[in-house]
Amino acid sequence: LQNKIFMSDISPAAFRKELKKVLLAAVDKKEPMDGLRDDEPLFGEGSRLDLDSLDGLQISIAIQHKYGVRMADSKDVRRALTSLISLATHIESRKK
Repeated sequence: LQNKIFMSDISPAAFRKELKKVLLAAVDKKEPMDGLRDDEPLFGEGSRLDLDSLDGLQISIAIQHKYGVRMADSKDVRRALTSLISLATHIESRKK
């Protein structure tokens, strides 16, 4: 637990930047050349990362390991992984 980052310890922008690194590492992807916006879709139409359901599972496992937040089911994962902002909000709401 000692290496977990707590959202209260850093700014929201810094947390989303760290979260982006965790997400990309979990799915072994590079950030698009012009960056990944915080509100950009991570899955489905409009997503430039081309993620699939296995990627969603890998991200949820990485989130659980890094932040201690478990995503209960596939609906929870889909809701949380809409964008970086939705994922950050999901994690923050579970840490309180």
